[in-house]
Amino acid sequence: MIPTLAGVHHLKVPVSDLARSIDWYCTRLGYTVGAEFQEQGVLRGVVLHHAAGGPMLGLRLHPEMAIAAAGFDFFSIGVPDRAALEALAAHLTGLGETHAGVHRASLGWILPELHDPDGIEVRFYSMESHTEMSDDPLTIDNPRETAEAEERAEALQRSEIQ
Repeated sequence: MIPTLAGVHHLKVPVSDLARSIDWYCTRLGYTVGAEFQEQGVLRGVVLHHAAGGPMLGLRLHPEMAIAAAGFDFFSIGVPDRAALEALAAHLTGLGETHAGVHRASLGWILPELHDPDGIEVRFYSMESHTEMSDDPLTIDNPRETAEAEERAEALQRSEIQ
């Protein structure tokens, strides 16, 4: 029997400075604080929610874990389509955030290399896909190189049409 699941409830991110991280996720991505967790009267964590469909995020004060997690991409936040990713990239750039821009990925489009204040990579991936999934596993050899080659071929095709 396959157990019944209902999606991701929330994602938890370790942070070294709770106030700084709350501000970053709220001002950059539009999150708001939905719940606060205190221990012995000290704020140790929050749950952030997003009015436009983003997953709930738990921010937990844990400086050592935040340092250890820096540079890693634990999750990708879904964005409806490539156009929404382009708009998000422009929004982030306008706020002075650095990222790698929108690129073709294995299944859809990706906006990688945005880092929160602790250096944890926050990625965005389109829910729209250019690749069909089936019951058989899809094998993707050298995913980054393959996507880059396909992106170059698409750009060349667009330039030939113009």
